[in-house]
Amino acid sequence: MSEHSWVRRDCDIAWCPGCGNYGILKLVGETLAELALDPQQTVLVSGIGQAAKLPQYCNVHFFNGLHGRALPPATAIKASNPRLTVIAESGDGDMYGEGGNHFLHCIRRNPDLTNIVHNNMVYGLTKGQASPTSRRGFVTPLQVGGVTLEPFNPLAVAIALGASFVARTYVGNAEHARGILQAAIRHRGYALVDLLQPCVTFNKLNTYQWFAAQTAPLPDDHDPADRVQAFARACEEEPLRLGIFYRQEKPVFEEQLAAYTDDARPLYERQVDLARLAATMEAMR
Repeated sequence: MSEHSWVRRDCDIAWCPGCGNYGILKLVGETLAELALDPQQTVLVSGIGQAAKLPQYCNVHFFNGLHGRALPPATAIKASNPRLTVIAESGDGDMYGEGGNHFLHCIRRNPDLTNIVHNNMVYGLTKGQASPTSRRGFVTPLQVGGVTLEPFNPLAVAIALGASFVARTYVGNAEHARGILQAAIRHRGYALVDLLQPCVTFNKLNTYQWFAAQTAPLPDDHDPADRVQAFARACEEEPLRLGIFYRQEKPVFEEQLAAYTDDARPLYERQVDLARLAATMEAMR
């Protein structure tokens, strides 16, 4: 399938003209096409927000859940059918704010899924309040004196928790972003992609020009197997480094479930033992 086959052309897209989400939609379509994935075996999962609308614009199975709740159903979908390619995607507010607790524990479980976070450092759907990743001094209709809190650092948190793949890229660098997305989807285990993008309507600070000036690739000598070095790079603020910060192989969540100890078939292919189920229910009365 081509990128155009993955992206729907028969619907209105509810994003502002110039929004970075358009570029991410194109990148996702191109990446899925280049990986030659089967749409019938691919699932996109999202929460609530402007970024969370992306699966609705793709020719693919998707689950659109509650605010901050993309990762639990994504984990369950992968556990129910490990053959699927599962991608959880949403915005920085949805994943790191409302979904912060799920973000932490999804990393600990290490399901084999890709977590794409559209990071525009603002809440776009609810019209401009500060998000967890908003920079200090950022003025919004709610933070009228400017943001005073330290921005949430998803890369440092993920590395500290031992995430098996941690990367950052920028929508304005399409070639780099496609490479990162492909590596993340190919990775076996939880893969975080913090994907920087501008919000042209509600964030006049972190613009296309700002990201272009404030981002730079990781140094050539960076070793993604070195956790200490990866954490140090993730803590750098100027410039914001782009690339694969950390990568390791570790057991994945679904393969450690008792359901797959003696039977590798997805759950939907199995027959329910009604007599055994009835006996279990009777014993619990």
